[in-house]
Amino acid sequence: MFDVLNDVLILLVLLQVKHMLADFYLQTPRMLDGRGRYVHLGRAQHAGIHAAGSALAFFVMGALSGVVLWIVLAEWLVHYHIDWGKGRYSDIKAHTPADAGYWRAFGFDQTLHQLTYVAMVWAWAAYGLS
Repeated sequence: MFDVLNDVLILLVLLQVKHMLADFYLQTPRMLDGRGRYVHLGRAQHAGIHAAGSALAFFVMGALSGVVLWIVLAEWLVHYHIDWGKGRYSDIKAHTPADAGYWRAFGFDQTLHQLTYVAMVWAWAAYGLS
């Protein structure tokens, strides 16, 4: 059991580092502009960076390719919609970083992403351990 727990914790750390890089270092102005629109190529690219980084983390952990494909496709879809929801809400409310509502939306967005990682790790542990 300790080996599985160790692997789960390592995977969670890899996903956290990936999240920090993808959300805070690798976003371009194209990815950030106009995020309240549903069809948004920049947001699709941003979610793709997340999915690619997650795939790398899973492959480092020796996950099965077919399982990784399904997990990261689901992540792409969920990430795209979480960010769209935040963008849409932000457009409607017109909050800026000076407003408490901005930070509540930011915190809710980040919490949803973290819960997505918990679900992804669960799926890996349930179906993708090699």
